[in-house]
Amino acid sequence: MSAKVPSDQFLLYGFAGTVPDLAAAVARFGDRARGCPELRLRVRDGGPLTYPQWVAADVLANQFVMHAAGSSWAECLATVAGFGSDQLDPRVAAWRLHVFPAVDGVPGSGLGTVAVVQVAHALGDGVRSSALAAWLFGRDARVSAVDGRPPFLGLTLPWRSYRAARAHRQLLRDTDAGLVPPQAGSCPALRSNSQPEGMRGVRTLLRKRSQLAGPTVTVRVLAAVSTALAAHLRELGDDPSQLRAEVPMAKPGERISHNHFGNVGVGLYPDLSTDERMARIAEDLEQRRRRAAHPAMLEADRASRAVPAPLLRWGVGRFDPTLRSPTVTGNTVVSSVNRGPADLHFGGIPVVMTAGYPSLSPMMGLTHGVHGIGETIAISVHAAESAIGDIDAYVERLDAALTADRP
Repeated sequence: MSAKVPSDQFLLYGFAGTVPDLAAAVARFGDRARGCPELRLRVRDGGPLTYPQWVAADVLANQFVMHAAGSSWAECLATVAGFGSDQLDPRVAAWRLHVFPAVDGVPGSGLGTVAVVQVAHALGDGVRSSALAAWLFGRDARVSAVDGRPPFLGLTLPWRSYRAARAHRQLLRDTDAGLVPPQAGSCPALRSNSQPEGMRGVRTLLRKRSQLAGPTVTVRVLAAVSTALAAHLRELGDDPSQLRAEVPMAKPGERISHNHFGNVGVGLYPDLSTDERMARIAEDLEQRRRRAAHPAMLEADRASRAVPAPLLRWGVGRFDPTLRSPTVTGNTVVSSVNRGPADLHFGGIPVVMTAGYPSLSPMMGLTHGVHGIGETIAISVHAAESAIGDIDAYVERLDAALTADRP
């Protein structure tokens, strides 16, 4: 799928100061990577009759890319926005580290060092990729391997399909009985769902965790996105009354794949007050969690995992990314990951912030990232001109919405 819809992740980390011995620090990253089996994986694609496999490989020198020293923060972000056109080939390398020395204006630092870990989505979701990046930057928490696909799994497809169908019928009964929330609705596609065209940009706002009052940081940011995006789209001529967001959510239970999440749709309720809106958004997220915990979802995953490789390849080959839909799960994406304590370092220089810029797709020209490390939260925007027009005007609206109703 990544050959049809680019999906590389870009995990940005800002460090407080310049690194005295840059070559030694980068060499240390190489040693850290070689000491982590999950960072030594690449894809071996055996052909149309088999699934691709993860195999061990060497860490390559060209996985570490040095950029010119002396750029500004704005120039650094402009370069990061262009990375999307240079996607990884996981058959060669599943990740890459970009280093920007001596960047002026790093939020929370002034003159600082920026590192961007580019990760193929096949290697991990946001949580797993963040853990892999943290290992590179010195956190001593091993990233566990994910069990590979057992041989002859395709032979179990009839039985797994039967179990999935039976569980799905139970899900329908439980939904009708009010025991499980109904499936999330859809909403009209708006300008933010435009095919990404024109200039692409990324921007980042910083807040302290205490400045984002609400049930959770994610809910508070979703409420602010509702305010800013509704006003912005209304000015562009759209009706945002049914505004919704697509939110990646971790699946319950033990991780059985490198990507252990699903996207869910939540209402953004722009016509409600901030407090009412946050309560409704929190309720929507809780309903999505409850539905995702139903046994039918696990049975569906098990059946999908047993689909024979030729059939799955045929289905992926039939996918047409140019097709448009009048309705969507969400009018923007808001991806939220807590990257843990501020215990990361680059050559002895401490981390001050981390951000992420979810990729754009044919039906999504505007995405948001919410990433925390320590007490610092980065709220990021990734947008195409076709979807949002002036990105700085939108970010100003988002900044104001995040500032409103502070404790």
